[in-house]
Amino acid sequence: MYMLKNYAMGQWVEGTGRKADLFDAVTGEKIGETSSDGLDFKAMMHYARSVGGPKMRALTFHQRAAMLKAIAKVLMERKDDFYALSYLTGATKTDSWVDIEGGIGTFFAYSSRGRREFPNECFHVEGPTEPLSKNGTFVGRHILVPIEGVAVHINAFNFPVWGMLEKLAPALLAGVPCIVKPATAGSHLAEAVFRTIVDTGILPDGAIQLVCGSAGDMLDHLEEQDVVAFTGSAATGQKLKSGAAVVKNSVRFNMEADSLNCSILGPDAVPGTEEFDLFIKEVTREMTTKAGQKCTAIRRSIVPAGLEEDVIKALSKRLASTTIGAPTAEGVRMGPLASRAQVNAVRSAAEMIRHGAELVFGGGDFDVVGADREKGAFFAPMLMVCDNPLTRLEAHDIEAFGPVNTVMPYHSIEEAVQLARLGKGSLVGSLVTADPKVARDVILGTAAFHGRMLVLDRTSAKESTGHGSPLPQLVHGGPGRAGGGEEMGGARGVTHYMQRVALQGSPSMITAITREWTKGAEEHTDAVHPFRKTFDELEIGDTLITKSRTITLGDIEAFADLSGDTFYAHMNDDDARSNGVFEGRVAHGYFIVSAAAGLFVEPSLGPVLANYGMEKLRFTKPVYPGDTIHVRLTVKQKTAKDTPEGTIPQGVVEWDVEVMNQDNEAVAVYSILTLVRRSEPALVG
Repeated sequence: MYMLKNYAMGQWVEGTGRKADLFDAVTGEKIGETSSDGLDFKAMMHYARSVGGPKMRALTFHQRAAMLKAIAKVLMERKDDFYALSYLTGATKTDSWVDIEGGIGTFFAYSSRGRREFPNECFHVEGPTEPLSKNGTFVGRHILVPIEGVAVHINAFNFPVWGMLEKLAPALLAGVPCIVKPATAGSHLAEAVFRTIVDTGILPDGAIQLVCGSAGDMLDHLEEQDVVAFTGSAATGQKLKSGAAVVKNSVRFNMEADSLNCSILGPDAVPGTEEFDLFIKEVTREMTTKAGQKCTAIRRSIVPAGLEEDVIKALSKRLASTTIGAPTAEGVRMGPLASRAQVNAVRSAAEMIRHGAELVFGGGDFDVVGADREKGAFFAPMLMVCDNPLTRLEAHDIEAFGPVNTVMPYHSIEEAVQLARLGKGSLVGSLVTADPKVARDVILGTAAFHGRMLVLDRTSAKESTGHGSPLPQLVHGGPGRAGGGEEMGGARGVTHYMQRVALQGSPSMITAITREWTKGAEEHTDAVHPFRKTFDELEIGDTLITKSRTITLGDIEAFADLSGDTFYAHMNDDDARSNGVFEGRVAHGYFIVSAAAGLFVEPSLGPVLANYGMEKLRFTKPVYPGDTIHVRLTVKQKTAKDTPEGTIPQGVVEWDVEVMNQDNEAVAVYSILTLVRRSEPALVG
């Protein structure tokens, strides 16, 4: 038997006093105890704010991203140890893969996004410059900075690893210290993963803390800079969200609650079609994966009227072939629920749903492989049918958090949409159809009530991750009953832990603050061509004003011949005039970009290693034969790149490019990115 410990203020601490028992979900045997009694939650939160916060905020996004990647590598090396502990929660190998490797994968995903979508700074500049005055001396810009509080993460029992890591990844990338509170059931697994993270020594002191046991009065000590991310039941979430400190201090509270998710079978997906088979497979998988203990699981199957019997027959056949038992036993496809308490809760909820529905599968005796059904937390799948789903609302109001599903018919697309909306807000809904019109009507009719929608057909089926799999690239959360929150969603998940600030000032001031050149800010020119300067020698605002070039008809025809672009506006004067846009033949936009490069490029060997790309290209005014162009090239932003051993130290320089005609009117504006050699190597993350 093992006594779980808490990680508080840099120390592993065993709770005193009252202890909660931990049980093996398969055998029912006691495997450990946990307690948080004796912890000083106020001191823990102060420690996070005063020790962890400053150290995390001093790091750049790229440095934080490197830490996530390094931690993920260590966790992946230890995954076999985590699998052994996961089986005690009742999770099968497939269930454990989703929880363990899915969670670690989230760390990898956010590490990648941190380097690709955020700057090598400790803050993030968001969106374009907003002009606020006629002459351009007063502008606005938005930036995002880390909040200066602590993120309290309260996790559910169903995914001890993924639930913890999918919250930690964006918060740590944002630069915010975290206190993790796992559910008691499964906390032995969360503690093992957390201990491994601590043992790496990668994160700064105070960056993370762990509470195994009750949260006590922790939320009473929340302050205005703190944030709470909660996963669990809607009732518990609402209670915590209305806490005195949360309300008084306007604490950010991100809630992801269990919901009555649905899957809709399109009217075209009749028996014999691939879509019908996909629907049956998907509903069955969502009922049995994690024994139905998923906040995203399908609870309501909405099917065309007249197909109820076909759907019930097909689902019953697949469910009957699902072997239930110990996760390590041969052939087992579904393990037990998390605890005996969950068995009682699911059974009670299922009985309430039966007041408005008929049981058509399950509910009786069932066999268990490799375990004692009475000692473990086993519960067999139950399938019901509700013939009057618009008037009998039990299946729309009551969630059995286990392998329980209700089939309900619809008579029109409008009625299917109405039934989906009766869930009063869901994390995810899905539609199985091969009909694009049905897909459009259903999605637009239900989108406001869901956080995520999956459209499944034979084309996407092979690579689809399925109805119930939240992905780090996409938002996880939903309106109404689902809690009204959002997690992950790529960069969006990071910004939940940051404060958006609107800056106002002169272009030069905004440039100095953001370290990103703003048009109208001071420019620096000297005798040295900027392409002769190393990354370290270049300064934000360094500018080159080029010599001029007159564009001729011969240039246009030569470019048309070379490129093969003989669009009429470039080749025929009368046709160009006739379209009502041009005054006559115009130069190719891409020729102007090429000609601009010819004006600003310094051709000899130097610090510029390669062109890295072009962004935000706009052609703002036509260029006609006889027009004369020149270029203003300005260093807009610099980002040092990590330099693996044996490679040339380098960084990415973003240049603001403005091509102007003889009247100083912009004809093309864009940014180019170049790889530029550094004088000193960047640190490898």
